[in-house]
Amino acid sequence: MEPIQEHPGLTAYLAADETIDSGHPLVQETAAALWAGTGDAYSYVEAAFEFVRDTISHSADADDPRVTWRASDVLRERTGICYAKAHALTALLRAKDVPAGLCYQLLGDDDGSGAVVHGLIALRLPGRDTWSRLDPRGNKPGVDARFSLDAERLAFPVRPELGEVDYPTLYAAPPEPVLHALRTSPDRATLWRALPTGL
Repeated sequence: MEPIQEHPGLTAYLAADETIDSGHPLVQETAAALWAGTGDAYSYVEAAFEFVRDTISHSADADDPRVTWRASDVLRERTGICYAKAHALTALLRAKDVPAGLCYQLLGDDDGSGAVVHGLIALRLPGRDTWSRLDPRGNKPGVDARFSLDAERLAFPVRPELGEVDYPTLYAAPPEPVLHALRTSPDRATLWRALPTGL
């Protein structure tokens, strides 16, 4: 799916803010270390994706009660839910001048208990005129997200028959329902009850 930019041009998708704090020293240091092992934009993007997917635990999978939301905090604490991991990857990409933004899906629970918003990212490599969505959530049995800029390999392909949807908007910053849930939840148990059910 090709996301629809919330803002024209690419400036907003390269900017730093309180959440996507790509200028923070820890983000810059991490980006520099990843870049040193790659040397070109494509390889860097793949390395950054795999770093966030594989070395930062999804707090639900790890049963970690901490809630992180700022990209630098996610990198420091090495934990976060899907939104937080998307913030970290977006910051790492912007730190090396790769335009990146935030995308969302509405996903249902297999047990029918309701729907929640899931976060992922989209990036645009220099020289390309399309956005590619990636999901750094983290793999586990039944979840196998992969690096692919052409054919999507997301953690959760949507199931329209269950009312699941890909939200089309490419956000430069987290939408208020996502950020509010993260910033006001003292622990993951509270956050789980506060997850947005729509955008």
